[in-house]
Amino acid sequence: MALFIRQDDNRSKLQERLATELREKAKARAETEQPDGVADSQYLEGTKATTSLAWVWIAIIIAIAAAILVFMFSVN
Repeated sequence: MALFIRQDDNRSKLQERLATELREKAKARAETEQPDGVADSQYLEGTKATTSLAWVWIAIIIAIAAAILVFMFSVN
């Protein structure tokens, strides 16, 4: 024979009150603005954003690397 256990979804008054309080705390915490810790971090002090001429520096670095490679293979 199988044993059946009756399960009720009824909560006690204390459980209901605790669940309501926890829900309210979670809702209040979600509504407040929480910093992500990056924008206000100290390691960003003294830094600046990348300028629109960053691609020029990349092109210069690639050209220098290409010149070095051509020089290395042309010497042999």
